Amino acid sequence: MKTYQIHLIRHGLIDGNLKGQYIGVTDQPLAPEGVRQLLELKERFRYPEGQRYYCSPLLRCRQTVKVLYPDARPVPVPGFSECSFGVFEGKTAGELEQDPRFVKWMEEGGTGAPPEGESGVDFQIRCCNAFIELVQELMKTGTTSAVVVAHGGTIMSILAAFGLPRANFFDWMCQNGHGYSLRVTPSLWMSGQVVEAYQMLPLGYGPKRADEGKIILDVAREAADRAYGKPATAEDAQQREQGDEPLEP
Repeated sequence: MKTYQIHLIRHGLIDGNLKGQYIGVTDQPLAPEGVRQLLELKERFRYPEGQRYYCSPLLRCRQTVKVLYPDARPVPVPGFSECSFGVFEGKTAGELEQDPRFVKWMEEGGTGAPPEGESGVDFQIRCCNAFIELVQELMKTGTTSAVVVAHGGTIMSILAAFGLPRANFFDWMCQNGHGYSLRVTPSLWMSGQVVEAYQMLPLGYGPKRADEGKIILDVAREAADRAYGKPATAEDAQQREQGDEPLEP
């Protein structure tokens, strides 16, 4: 039976990552250190090729494709863009801790929307819908491999909703320039909308299987919690499309 491989890669480091800032839709370029790190990873390890290339339309993702796959012509997918942090963009948690709007957002677990921003639930549903459309396009065209360069939150949202082995949103966190290879089996996708995360990227770096590499430091979990809140599931997305509120866990 024909299967489809989708390789999800997180973009390289930007200045905001290095400073611990909330950078969502702010269109920062790769930091010099980010370019250097990607080139080093590319030299020491291997990134899989794809028949088609896709990316978030933000500059840091387009530049990452250019560094890792110089000849690729990626298709921008707006649904894979990072979450908008609204008025919190460009600020650190330390700078915001006295802001009552920020305190309220933290108390909501990130599921609400920052002022002038996007809620964590809406963001995750958007990412899931874009991934569903991508899988459908690959199957319709018979394209058996694709590379997607996107954001940490985008990758975590997709895998928390569709990934096997089952794991929480934060367990799918990956470093800049890293990611996961997914195997889409049509029968499993059509029956339950699940995909197998079968290896970590780049090839040769770290554990050979995704389920061997998901022990995350508490501090990293806390950072993701602050940035993205509670993950949405595929069931949540379907209910939202039907006009129903997601079920409480």
